[in-house]
Amino acid sequence: MEHLNYGAVGNCRTAALISDKGSIDWFCFPDFDSPSVFGKLLDEKKGGNMSFIVGNDYRISQRYLEHTNILSTLFEATEGAFEVIDFMPRYKLLDYDYYLPPELYRLIRLKRGTPRFRVNYNPALNYARGEVGHKTGPEYVKTYAKANERDTIYLYSGIPYDVIFNQQEVLLQRDEFLLVSYNQKLIPIDMNRVNLEFQRTRLYWMNWTNRSKKYTAFNEQIERSMLVLKLMSYQRSGAVLAALTTSLPESIGEVRNWDYRFCWLRDASMSIETLVKVGHRGAAERFIAFITGILHSKYDRFQIMYGIRGERVLTEYDLPHLAGYKNSKPVRVGNDAYHQMQNDSFGYLMDVIYQYYLYFPGTLDEIEDMFEVVKNIVRTVMEDWRKPDKGIWEIRGDEKHFVLSKVMCWVALDRAEKIAVMLQKGGYADKWRCEAELIKTDVFMQGWKEEIQSFSQTYCNTELDSSLLLMEVYGFIDATDPRYKQTVDAIYRKLMYKGLMFRYNNVDDFGIPSSAFTICTFWMVRALYVTGRQAEALTLFETLLSYSNHLGLFSEDLDFDTKSQLGNFPQAYSHLALINTAMLFGEEKRLSKFIRP
Repeated sequence: MEHLNYGAVGNCRTAALISDKGSIDWFCFPDFDSPSVFGKLLDEKKGGNMSFIVGNDYRISQRYLEHTNILSTLFEATEGAFEVIDFMPRYKLLDYDYYLPPELYRLIRLKRGTPRFRVNYNPALNYARGEVGHKTGPEYVKTYAKANERDTIYLYSGIPYDVIFNQQEVLLQRDEFLLVSYNQKLIPIDMNRVNLEFQRTRLYWMNWTNRSKKYTAFNEQIERSMLVLKLMSYQRSGAVLAALTTSLPESIGEVRNWDYRFCWLRDASMSIETLVKVGHRGAAERFIAFITGILHSKYDRFQIMYGIRGERVLTEYDLPHLAGYKNSKPVRVGNDAYHQMQNDSFGYLMDVIYQYYLYFPGTLDEIEDMFEVVKNIVRTVMEDWRKPDKGIWEIRGDEKHFVLSKVMCWVALDRAEKIAVMLQKGGYADKWRCEAELIKTDVFMQGWKEEIQSFSQTYCNTELDSSLLLMEVYGFIDATDPRYKQTVDAIYRKLMYKGLMFRYNNVDDFGIPSSAFTICTFWMVRALYVTGRQAEALTLFETLLSYSNHLGLFSEDLDFDTKSQLGNFPQAYSHLALINTAMLFGEEKRLSKFIRP
């Protein structure tokens, strides 16, 4: 089984992907959505990386330090062993301030003997779009883009710089370090400082994990997924990225390659609800603040996705000089889906706002501002729900009447009615409830197909779609309703293939999808569970967990045959679904009433 065998380290400003051999193959500087400085992931030859070259007799293993986002890669041979601890500093300074500099430490710890290695330091700035130069000083080496000498990064190390750049052999006799920094450091960088940054960061992650609720089953997997989600949140705005990467293909050699370093509203509602469930109200509150911050006025039209700072324009362009992951072109930056019409997004957005009123209501003026937004969304939904759209899968061809889009329009009005009731606005509540009932009636009339004994993907076809499983999740239909059970059965028969789920298997604008969308299998686990097939659900869930990579991380897609990971990585949606699905099988652990002193 070939995987995206990478670990992710980061500090809620940016992140790096480090291979199971200890090579930094993806690193954007200084922020998540900045150009890469190491991009071997997208071009083996040009992309640039930073690695350790050791003899063939070395065994290499990798793990996360327990309860943290700090990665350990162990190199072992007869002559000796050393451990590379990769981390990006993150810790609290004052009540609300965090230290999260754009920098990555590689702490090299001597474990035993006298191990030997060479350092390969090969940065390729600005998505490897030009040559770089190096200027060596007494304290650091500055790497700069020859086309723009202001584009720089800095390398600090206790190892002599000529030894690094000439790839001379290092005979390790004491702990050493490498530091890649976006900024020139204003304090001396030595082993004392490195160890201090390491201990502070380790303590931060352990404290954060300790605040998470614990569960009687699958607690380890839930914890790792929570750590991944936290890693992918942008501290400065509260946004959560869909993934850390761009252009990792859904199928090798095909063109379904997209940039996922953005924030989708669809993921937001599930993220906030999940964060609240597992005890991280602070992170959920920051995410709510991000969502409310992008809703500037009651006249705004809403997008399906935004940049991590709330940007509305996410212009898509290609990087033709890059070969792509396993030669899968094109490599894209930006995402043209930002101006698509996807009527389902209103449902997720209103679900987020409902959670705002439920968990984090602000001051009276903020609540009033938000109610204006609610009314605006409702007006848009009432105008648009009868229109075709692109659907949850962002199909780039013709617009159609997708059943899930209609269902999510119902969700928007259902949550709006609940908000109106909370605010004692009965007139609005009654009006919105009537419109919601119209949508529900329409879906049951045009979405249910007697000939297949199931709801269908669109009003005008009889194809099946995994997204129909969400009808129960969002409360549109009860799990005991025979029509939902029959839909689950039909989708299982038609879309389950070699133990994994198709999103759909009819032709779209790029042909028939040839990989499994990971989250769809998680949705099926839940659907089986709530319709009384718990044993099957548990078996499917455990099998799906076995397809994670060596560190428990999931990408967006899985290959049906090899079960190797495909698509952008790590994928927030996959890990959110993992957490929510795992919670079906275990209860929250309660502390004993009497704790021994």
